[in-house]
Amino acid sequence: MKIKSLLTAVFLFTGVSIIAGQTGFYDFKVKTLDGETFDFASLKGKKVMIVNTASKCGFTPQYEQLQDIYEKYGKDHFVIIGFPANNFMNQEPGTAEEIREFCDVNYGVTFPMMAKISVKGDDQHPLYQWLTNKEKNGVSDSEVKWNFQKYLISADGKLEKVIPSKTRPDDPEIIAWIKD
Repeated sequence: MKIKSLLTAVFLFTGVSIIAGQTGFYDFKVKTLDGETFDFASLKGKKVMIVNTASKCGFTPQYEQLQDIYEKYGKDHFVIIGFPANNFMNQEPGTAEEIREFCDVNYGVTFPMMAKISVKGDDQHPLYQWLTNKEKNGVSDSEVKWNFQKYLISADGKLEKVIPSKTRPDDPEIIAWIKD
């Protein structure tokens, strides 16, 4: 019992998170809209924009800007990952198949889209627990306030910025971050 207490104290002192086995951004594995496993370890060395999406929201047209910047800057050093979520006024009620079809037909989305998750509340997905909790991400606390909120992750897996929903994905600040 003393060893366990000592180890816990060491982890707390060094700031290492051992909650739910997650220690960092690259430890996450999630499901895609197609049900495949997506391993965040495959993102090492890339800047990542995580965005919670919805198909019946006033910000839904941001899919167009997201796709545009993914086509222009994506692939080798930058990736966008969309997470459909139904946390705000039932604005993403669809199934995985319906979400995929909506994204394909209306916006030609080619960036990775993950399975629908919860981005806040009691059933908040562990990734969003990491993104919104300073004790887990080591940078800052935040709250997901609406659909299309953006989290910018550095090429070494550190949370760098939280961008509000109203800020377009092609905002000069975001483009400068991608290019830097």
